[in-house]
Amino acid sequence: MRITITEYQLPASGALVVGVLKGGKMPATARQLDKDSKGAIRRATKGSRFEGGKGQWLEILAPAGIKADRVVLGGLGEAKEIDPTSLENFGGSVVQRLAGSGLKTIAIAYDDVRGAKVEAAEGAARLAFGARLGSYRFDKYRTKDKAKDRPSVTTLSVTVSGATAARRAYKPLAAIADGVYMTRDLVSEPANVIFPESMARECRGLSKLGVKVEVLNEARMAKLGMHALLGVGQGSRRESRLVVMRWQGAGARSKPVAFVGKGVTFDTGGISLKPGPGMEMMKWDMGGSGTVVGLMKALAGRKAKVNAVGVVGLVENMPDGQAQRPGDIVTSMSGQTIEILNTDAEGRLVLADALWYTQNRFKPQFMVDLATLTGAMIIALGHENAGMFANDDELAERLHAAGKQIGEGVWRMPLADAYDKKLDCPIADMKNIGGRDAGSITAAQFLQRFVNEVPWAHLDIAGVAWGDKGKPTVPKGGTGWGVRMLDRLVANHYEG
Repeated sequence: MRITITEYQLPASGALVVGVLKGGKMPATARQLDKDSKGAIRRATKGSRFEGGKGQWLEILAPAGIKADRVVLGGLGEAKEIDPTSLENFGGSVVQRLAGSGLKTIAIAYDDVRGAKVEAAEGAARLAFGARLGSYRFDKYRTKDKAKDRPSVTTLSVTVSGATAARRAYKPLAAIADGVYMTRDLVSEPANVIFPESMARECRGLSKLGVKVEVLNEARMAKLGMHALLGVGQGSRRESRLVVMRWQGAGARSKPVAFVGKGVTFDTGGISLKPGPGMEMMKWDMGGSGTVVGLMKALAGRKAKVNAVGVVGLVENMPDGQAQRPGDIVTSMSGQTIEILNTDAEGRLVLADALWYTQNRFKPQFMVDLATLTGAMIIALGHENAGMFANDDELAERLHAAGKQIGEGVWRMPLADAYDKKLDCPIADMKNIGGRDAGSITAAQFLQRFVNEVPWAHLDIAGVAWGDKGKPTVPKGGTGWGVRMLDRLVANHYEG
């Protein structure tokens, strides 16, 4: 779907979408349409339950006096409720309602509303951004009956007075949407398409945007002592990889911010084999690394004024005859030894070496890691929030605020010595699991042992990386969760 922002004009065909305030109050475009149609718009609202509340919609087919084939009224709520998020949801909802309508074009008329929390240019840009996010589809492998399900709409335009300023505001948002799309694509692809080597190639593609990409193979990682990460992938015929992505958008002396992702491109559980039902979903156990890759694309695409490092550990966890066994002991890059009690607690082993490598090489301002780490996090928080663990209050507060700002919530969970002791081991420095209780917390405690004094946060995104229910800007499937939130964190606090 092609999305444009144009100078204000009423379309000659297709669907025309206009906003209406709560109580049926009509902004300028709706009033003009009511006048042109000799009161048809107001009569339609009076003959329905439509009152302009958020989430309310009313479609009017072929109204007299109006050239558009269809007028769609969308509720904006009260003026004070109009903010960037509500407008993004409005744009996404328009696409999802009308994409299969049989019409080829949609025009959304944006009126500047007094009392709204957003100016006209930004408001129009947010409508376009929401429409772009909401129009995502992953159906590339469907070959039968695809045409009848394909969206009929090919073009969506947002019309506004002052389109040049709106297009300027949309440009960085489009780059962020590109990053979200990349994450969704990576998470949605099957494991026979996305595996450590092929995902590393996808990362290399970011070099076109100016990102410096370095790929470490198994020999290089072995030389560095990354035996925690390498142990996870030793049962797979596909070699493991560690990918380092660097965006230099600030001065050479500016310390970077760092993001680290778990990239288990398929997780069988290894010798501690998972149950069969639902195992196909383990293609998205690389969701954390997918977010990091999409974030790096977003930052580079909008030319963020920050130095950022993205590190992803890419492995496939398989139950081959060479696979790691319960009871094995491995030595991590940090020199700390780990007894493997459960080979399905593998993501923390990948992150242990990736985190140590990142803090040791780059000395970042902070590190944020993302991982679909524990099923226990889904039990605790469901699919509404990611679990957040942090050793630094300021970083935690900033992450929480950024998430709230764009609608990707995080809920802070505890870290404490009492939980950490559950990892103590009589024959090695630690075990890789701490028992059934507090599983998400003990996993975070494990990771904390590899960050030293660097401000750090761990985001357990097991419940939010994939969605079975769609939202206005997040269709079903891979959500792209975290790209927007972490981009907002950077924009709020770390750009020069």
